[in-house]
Amino acid sequence: MDERILNFISKMHLLSLAVISEAKPYAASCFYAFDSENFSLIVAGDDKTTHIKALEISSEVAGTIALDTKIVGKIEGVQFRGVMSKASEDERKIYFKRFPYALAMRPQIYAISLQWIKFTHNALGFGKKIEWSRNF
Repeated sequence: MDERILNFISKMHLLSLAVISEAKPYAASCFYAFDSENFSLIVAGDDKTTHIKALEISSEVAGTIALDTKIVGKIEGVQFRGVMSKASEDERKIYFKRFPYALAMRPQIYAISLQWIKFTHNALGFGKKIEWSRNF
């Protein structure tokens, strides 16, 4: 994965997650930790929420991570697609290391295995995009 993508994802902490629920699109905001070795985004969730229930139908998800700015030259962000499933013990440790206060809520932890990313970074040139996809 391109270093610029790794650096961007590593410095951010909030993503927008999109799923299909009852044949309709649904989005949720989630705090995340990044597993840079396995290219996974790790999030907390609850079985009662729409975005977690949607995983029973399809584990494929999409989303965005964006820098909050109004300055066009500083716009940067990613669009992603991935496969979401319950996190491993190592992934749980990564999440709770970044968000130790979440332990008190005893959340379920999920990992989004990134499959495709499109990174926009206007400081590299207006409209410049860098794409990455997982090789199988």
